[in-house]
Amino acid sequence: MLIPMPLMTGAPPPEGGQGGSPFPMLLAFALIFLIFYMLIIRPQQKRQKEHQKMLDAVQNGDRVMTSGGLIGNVVGTKEIDGAQILVLKIAENTKVEVSRGHIQQVLAKNR
Repeated sequence: MLIPMPLMTGAPPPEGGQGGSPFPMLLAFALIFLIFYMLIIRPQQKRQKEHQKMLDAVQNGDRVMTSGGLIGNVVGTKEIDGAQILVLKIAENTKVEVSRGHIQQVLAKNR
Protein backbone atom coordinates (compact mmCIF):
# COMPACT_ATOMS: atom_id res chain seq x y z
CA MET A 1 0.00 0.00 0.00
CA LEU A 2 1.43 3.35 -0.98
CA ILE A 3 1.16 6.31 1.31
CA PRO A 4 0.45 9.50 -0.62
CA MET A 5 3.01 12.23 -0.13
CA PRO A 6 1.87 15.83 0.05
CA LEU A 7 2.45 17.75 -3.10
CA MET A 8 4.98 20.52 -3.04
CA THR A 9 3.26 23.84 -3.01
CA GLY A 10 4.84 26.48 -5.12
CA ALA A 11 5.24 28.85 -2.18
CA PRO A 12 7.56 31.71 -3.01
CA PRO A 13 10.81 32.09 -1.04
CA PRO A 14 10.96 34.73 1.67
CA GLU A 15 11.41 38.29 0.58
CA GLY A 16 14.83 39.13 -0.77
CA GLY A 17 14.98 35.91 -2.78
CA GLN A 18 17.15 34.09 -0.25
CA GLY A 19 16.53 31.18 2.09
CA GLY A 20 16.87 31.38 5.83
CA SER A 21 19.88 32.39 7.82
CA PRO A 22 22.98 30.13 7.58
CA PHE A 23 23.65 30.63 11.31
CA PRO A 24 21.71 27.55 12.53
CA MET A 25 23.54 25.32 10.06
CA LEU A 26 26.95 26.71 11.11
CA LEU A 27 26.00 26.28 14.75
CA ALA A 28 25.06 22.63 14.09
CA PHE A 29 28.40 21.97 12.36
CA ALA A 30 30.29 23.60 15.23
CA LEU A 31 28.37 21.49 17.75
CA ILE A 32 29.09 18.29 15.79
CA PHE A 33 32.80 19.15 15.60
CA LEU A 34 32.90 19.89 19.35
CA ILE A 35 31.29 16.54 20.17
CA PHE A 36 33.66 14.77 17.76
CA TYR A 37 36.65 16.48 19.39
CA MET A 38 35.58 15.67 22.94
CA LEU A 39 34.71 12.01 22.28
CA ILE A 40 37.41 10.97 19.80
CA ILE A 41 40.31 13.38 19.26
CA ARG A 42 41.02 14.49 22.83
CA PRO A 43 41.08 11.00 24.43
CA GLN A 44 43.33 9.71 21.62
CA GLN A 45 45.80 12.56 22.17
CA LYS A 46 45.80 11.82 25.91
CA ARG A 47 46.55 8.11 25.31
CA GLN A 48 49.30 9.02 22.85
CA LYS A 49 50.97 11.38 25.36
CA GLU A 50 50.81 8.73 28.10
CA HIS A 51 52.32 6.11 25.78
CA GLN A 52 55.15 8.48 24.77
CA LYS A 53 55.81 9.25 28.44
CA MET A 54 56.00 5.50 29.15
CA LEU A 55 58.39 4.98 26.20
CA ASP A 56 60.67 7.77 27.41
CA ALA A 57 60.83 6.18 30.89
CA VAL A 58 61.92 2.71 29.65
CA GLN A 59 65.41 1.88 30.92
CA ASN A 60 67.76 -1.06 31.42
CA GLY A 61 66.31 -3.79 33.60
CA ASP A 62 62.66 -3.11 32.73
CA ARG A 63 60.54 -6.06 31.60
CA VAL A 64 58.58 -5.00 28.51
CA MET A 65 56.18 -6.39 25.92
CA THR A 66 56.46 -5.41 22.25
CA SER A 67 53.56 -4.82 19.89
CA GLY A 68 54.46 -8.18 18.31
CA GLY A 69 54.04 -10.00 21.62
CA LEU A 70 57.69 -10.55 22.56
CA ILE A 71 58.38 -10.24 26.26
CA GLY A 72 61.87 -9.58 27.52
CA ASN A 73 64.17 -7.55 29.73
CA VAL A 74 65.85 -4.41 28.41
CA VAL A 75 69.61 -4.95 28.55
CA GLY A 76 70.81 -2.07 26.42
CA THR A 77 69.99 0.81 24.10
CA LYS A 78 71.40 1.96 20.76
CA GLU A 79 70.77 4.68 18.26
CA ILE A 80 71.05 3.79 14.58
CA ASP A 81 70.45 6.55 12.01
CA GLY A 82 68.36 8.51 14.50
CA ALA A 83 66.18 5.52 15.45
CA GLN A 84 66.27 4.50 19.08
CA ILE A 85 66.75 0.75 19.47
CA LEU A 86 66.30 -1.33 22.62
CA VAL A 87 68.15 -4.61 23.09
CA LEU A 88 65.85 -7.16 24.74
CA LYS A 89 66.96 -10.39 26.36
CA ILE A 90 64.11 -12.80 25.65
CA ALA A 91 65.85 -16.04 26.71
CA GLU A 92 69.21 -17.26 27.93
CA ASN A 93 71.83 -16.24 25.31
CA THR A 94 69.07 -14.75 23.08
CA LYS A 95 68.90 -11.02 22.47
CA VAL A 96 66.82 -9.11 19.94
CA GLU A 97 66.83 -5.49 18.87
CA VAL A 98 63.49 -3.69 18.85
CA SER A 99 62.57 -0.13 17.95
CA ARG A 100 61.62 1.84 21.04
CA GLY A 101 58.34 2.83 19.39
CA HIS A 102 57.23 -0.80 19.23
CA ILE A 103 57.18 -1.24 23.00
CA GLN A 104 53.54 -1.71 23.93
CA GLN A 105 53.78 -1.77 27.70
CA VAL A 106 56.17 -2.01 30.62
CA LEU A 107 55.36 -5.09 32.68
CA ALA A 108 57.83 -4.50 35.52
CA LYS A 109 60.31 -1.74 36.33
CA ASN A 110 64.05 -2.46 37.00
CA ARG A 111 64.16 -6.14 37.84
